[in-house]
Amino acid sequence: MNNKVKLKEVYEVKQQYKAFYTGGTIVWKPDAQQFLCLNNGTISIVSVDNLHEPVALGEQETDGEIAEDVIYTFAVSNTGNSIVSGHRSGLLKLWDGEKHTVQKMWKTVHQGPISRLVFSPTDSVIASGGSDSTIRLWDPTEQVCLGTLRGAEGLINVIVFHPDADSKIVVAVGDDTKIRAWDYESRKQIKTFEGHFSRVTGVSFSEDRTHLVSAGRDKILILWNFESQQAVKTIPVYETLESVVVLPAGLRVGGLKLKKGKVYAACGGEEGLIKVWEMTGAKIIFKQSNSLVAKAAEEGGLAITHLFYSEPHGRMAVVSADHNILVHDCESFDYVHQLSGFSDEILDLIMFGKRDQHIAMATNSSDFKVYDVSTMNCRLVKGHTDIVLSLCANDRYLLSSSKDNSIRLWSFTEEPFTISCVAIGLKHTNTVGCVTLSRQGGNFCASVSQDRCLKTWKIPKKFTTEEDGELPRLQCSLTALAHEKDINCVTISPNDRLIATASQDKTAKLWDASDLSVVGVFRGHTRGIWAVRFSPVDQILLTNAADCTIKLWSLEDMTCLKTLEGHDSSVLRVEFLTNGMQLLSAGADGLVKLWSIKTSDCVQTLDKHDNRVWALCVTRDESVFYSGGSDSQLIQWQDVTESKRQQELDQRKDTLLQEQELSNLLSERKLLKALRLSLNLDRPLSTLKIVNEVIRTKEQGLEDTVRKLSNDHKERLLRHAIEWNTNSKNCRPAQLALNVLLQETLAGRFQVSELNKHLEASLPYTERHFKRLTEYVKDLKFVEYSLRCMQPHAARMD
Repeated sequence: MNNKVKLKEVYEVKQQYKAFYTGGTIVWKPDAQQFLCLNNGTISIVSVDNLHEPVALGEQETDGEIAEDVIYTFAVSNTGNSIVSGHRSGLLKLWDGEKHTVQKMWKTVHQGPISRLVFSPTDSVIASGGSDSTIRLWDPTEQVCLGTLRGAEGLINVIVFHPDADSKIVVAVGDDTKIRAWDYESRKQIKTFEGHFSRVTGVSFSEDRTHLVSAGRDKILILWNFESQQAVKTIPVYETLESVVVLPAGLRVGGLKLKKGKVYAACGGEEGLIKVWEMTGAKIIFKQSNSLVAKAAEEGGLAITHLFYSEPHGRMAVVSADHNILVHDCESFDYVHQLSGFSDEILDLIMFGKRDQHIAMATNSSDFKVYDVSTMNCRLVKGHTDIVLSLCANDRYLLSSSKDNSIRLWSFTEEPFTISCVAIGLKHTNTVGCVTLSRQGGNFCASVSQDRCLKTWKIPKKFTTEEDGELPRLQCSLTALAHEKDINCVTISPNDRLIATASQDKTAKLWDASDLSVVGVFRGHTRGIWAVRFSPVDQILLTNAADCTIKLWSLEDMTCLKTLEGHDSSVLRVEFLTNGMQLLSAGADGLVKLWSIKTSDCVQTLDKHDNRVWALCVTRDESVFYSGGSDSQLIQWQDVTESKRQQELDQRKDTLLQEQELSNLLSERKLLKALRLSLNLDRPLSTLKIVNEVIRTKEQGLEDTVRKLSNDHKERLLRHAIEWNTNSKNCRPAQLALNVLLQETLAGRFQVSELNKHLEASLPYTERHFKRLTEYVKDLKFVEYSLRCMQPHAARMD
């Protein structure tokens, strides 16, 4: 091993990437630069371009405790400068959109939760819909209720103001099948639209304001004449719809220009596709072909939950049922941005690219996600039909495995980043739990499955697409029935000659990569083994298991060299660091530990995860690593060993300079200046000597010096005085310091934490000192009395 390699000692959190959208209300700001998302009772404000620092409004609700006043829904003003939120307590809060502070709050009179909030076109009125079937109108400047609209049935699901600022009409939908319109100044219901047979989920006004388009779960789109309340056109769409948006004339969608004088509506729902209908002709003029939203698993289920259109930018945003936000350019309908609001359980992580520019993440989904590390912009990669479990990558390819019993090989390019599936392997008969790529040539890969088989696959230099358009098949070169139970992990040695597998049967096995003959079996764990790794430099194999241990094995004689114990629950993942001299381990207890192999010691324990940590990946220079697990958190950790060492050296240097200065001040008899420096260095003995010297020389100004000290220095002096007070020799300087500090406290110039605790610590000793001094005074008085009595007799004798 290279002794010049510097060991890692300290990792710190550089960034935590948590969920920012967990379902419910979501709003695209008018400038199209930010999304506001409901996130576990708070509002997360997320930039479309950069996901590093989402801003949170409100109180976070966790599994452990329920926040007092979580947010149920919210709305953003048309200018984007104000946000109104509806809370569990029945309060409405008005937030400043720039400063993110509460400007006003008032109590609503809804009976039950608020389900919808909407600003009027002029932002002068806020409409709130509740579970009590009423819509209330509020003046946000005066916080007064302008009126209550009644007539709807059930929970209010949709509220839309008439787009004309002069019009005083609001349209709303309850749990029934009717769409109702009110004049909110007179508070009278003026229109009712009846035609749907199930719940209405979306309402949108046409550009000329004479028509209304509605969508519902009865699988129909209806074009209404707003004045006559008649259904002009009823279009069966054969899918449950969740959202509809009327598009303006002149807009280009997928290369087609929308003509004037006609009504075009974009809708999305169960199928996961955006379709644009020409309503008067009942024709689909555009159907999305590149959708990343999976079709709903069952009929009537959810796929697309929200649809937004940004007119200034000509872009359309889709929100999927699994909390992904996809922004399209309308003209080409290519993806401009992809955001993942909630990752569920993170099962695997890998870094790839020449400069570790990308990180791929397998979550509890059939799609895996690829993030650009610099901006954390997301890209969904679609292909598998069931949950992706494992990922692996080299300089050319990315390999994935899934519960759909297949493995897929993906080719990627760096700038611009593109990724496409080039081959598929289909020989396994059960869930493929882990895959790995050869390290040197990259000409073969290996996979393990719940069918207890280990397979190796040949990767050709070039791939040719089949004539029928199907993906080429990977050729399975070798197969072995490897273990008696499920196989959890497979890995290939750095020289591509050996393959190691780990299983629930408590064993790890070593295989010859050329013919899959067994080279050795490693027995010693008492529970199933989760992962296995080859050392990058030594003839050592590492295993970690559910018995809470990590074992290092010799590849020469298959013996256990070392067992590391420290985790209190299953060790799920381990990676080598620092040329094989250190380890990073992750456990089911949510802890990540840094180990030194030479000393078998745990150097550092990192505790930021709330649940099992399934995945670890380390950058090539080992300055950063990522961890992810069941708590849906992706945490970026940075090696700060050198900076900490430098900080300690600088601190030591500073301390030595201050000590020298203290010594100089004492030699120059500048006692009061030395007192401040001694407190800064936290030296009780030096401070005691200085106070004793002040008492001995009767130097004036101690009280003024203490008064000018900072609160921290005063608290430090108080601690020192209480310590001195325990020794009768030092009671005088201790009582002097305590007297000055108590006067400062009474004057309000000194705020001390845990004052009672400090006083309780000093009182017994102070009482003992007082009692002893009282006895001294008595003895002195007796001596003085004796001398006075003896004086006349002494004079007589003279």
